[in-house]
Amino acid sequence: MKKIILPVRFGVALSASLIAYFLVLSLFNWHTNPFFSLFNGVISAFGIYEAIKYYKLEQGDSFTYYNGFTVGVITGFVATLIFTFFFLFYATEVNKNFLLELLTVFKGDYNVHIGLVTFVVAIMG
Repeated sequence: MKKIILPVRFGVALSASLIAYFLVLSLFNWHTNPFFSLFNGVISAFGIYEAIKYYKLEQGDSFTYYNGFTVGVITGFVATLIFTFFFLFYATEVNKNFLLELLTVFKGDYNVHIGLVTFVVAIMG
């Protein structure tokens, strides 16, 4: 249990950062522009890097790259899971027109539902 608490804590902090970034974008109505989602990768990379760095400082000489990799994967998984649930809640309860706004950016006639968009968000991390 003690081994998993650090990446879970950083995963929660990372997801909070991603959610805050998304909400700031939504204030300016930029959250439907896919270009701005590229910065999610920067935020995620920084959060995972910080989790591994903190874990390395905590472990000292007993740090292994395998364990550091595991910390990074768990951190990313927790952050992705929380952000995906937030995204699903936002798209279905907070802004019910979000899916239509998002799809008009692509200017196509796609038969897409919220499940597929949520799946894509989960895969993208």
